Amino acid sequence: MRTPRTATDWVHCSVDGRNVRVAAGSSVAAALACGGDGLARTSVSGQPRAPLCGMGICQECRLSVNGQMRLACQIVCENGMHIQTGIAAPTP
Repeated sequence: MRTPRTATDWVHCSVDGRNVRVAAGSSVAAALACGGDGLARTSVSGQPRAPLCGMGICQECRLSVNGQMRLACQIVCENGMHIQTGIAAPTP
């Protein structure tokens, strides 16, 4: 992928309420990595999970995109997209 140079080369979305800018054509998994720690959810035992296979087989990157459960590795970011991970916010 070429280096973005103009405003149309970038996509702006939010990850857990944080504004994130990624190159146009990037996956939601890439937005997770650019906007934080790259984690998508926690397992039922409380272990952090992140995208693993990159092709939708492992299901480790399940999260909410615009209110629907999706796989981060399978969705391309769009302007205004709201991404909500299943990672609990740290307690202050």
